[in-house]
Amino acid sequence: MAAIGLINELEVVKEVDFGIYLDGGPHGEILMPKRYVPEGTKPGDQLSVFIYLDSEDRLIATSETPKAMVGDFALLKVVSVTPVGAFLDWGLPKDLLVPFREQHQRMEAGRSYLVYVYLDDESQRIVATSKLDKCVDNVPVDYEIGEEVDLLIAGQTDLGFKAIIDNSHWGMLYKNEVFQPLKVGQKLKGFIKNIREDEKVDLALQKEGYEKIDTISQDILNKLAAHDGFLPLTDKSSPELIQETFKISKKNFKKAIGSLYKHRLIKLEENGIRML
Repeated sequence: MAAIGLINELEVVKEVDFGIYLDGGPHGEILMPKRYVPEGTKPGDQLSVFIYLDSEDRLIATSETPKAMVGDFALLKVVSVTPVGAFLDWGLPKDLLVPFREQHQRMEAGRSYLVYVYLDDESQRIVATSKLDKCVDNVPVDYEIGEEVDLLIAGQTDLGFKAIIDNSHWGMLYKNEVFQPLKVGQKLKGFIKNIREDEKVDLALQKEGYEKIDTISQDILNKLAAHDGFLPLTDKSSPELIQETFKISKKNFKKAIGSLYKHRLIKLEENGIRML
């Protein structure tokens, strides 16, 4: 069965002058316009296609991949605002609608917003919402401390940065533990730092404990190797210079160079560190 709003593997059933038709199961035959059909395609072939509704609400298959599919969060730009809502550029000829009722704040043309893409059950149209709270934290938290997760930066607060974890839960990166620039819509890896009694999740961009220090130590060795084995940094260097160079705190830098020195991998000199 073809799933609207997702990538499907469908069989070609026939060719016509204006394209091909694919077996959409209960949806019937689905047109793939000629401009999307790979050269040499013939009936019986299997194609990987994205299914959506065109401007006339007909199911269409395309070889193009949108910037976001059903079930995804994405930062998308508003291309127009009409009496029915805002339309976003999601990489396909038909723009993605955010109805007014699904806007956390009234959207403006030219601005970008973080949205969740979903399939409207009644109309079977692919639409989006910027009311993210109803799309997150709908299943129980089931993470382990130290577990690596996928993060999407969703916003900034006085405490730090709100992030969506694995497309499922809210988490918080505290600003005094973030040593690199972050922006809304940015995707990156992170780690579960703590799960509180209310199931709120604290996050970190580096793994806690010795494993974290080992990772930093390797980064320092890599940087030394790239600079002829010497860096003009010591435990007396400013936190700002260390953060600019390694995107880590001075505390973690001192732990890492202490470990490297203990294992005789670096030499501590008056004006810097040298690889042995």
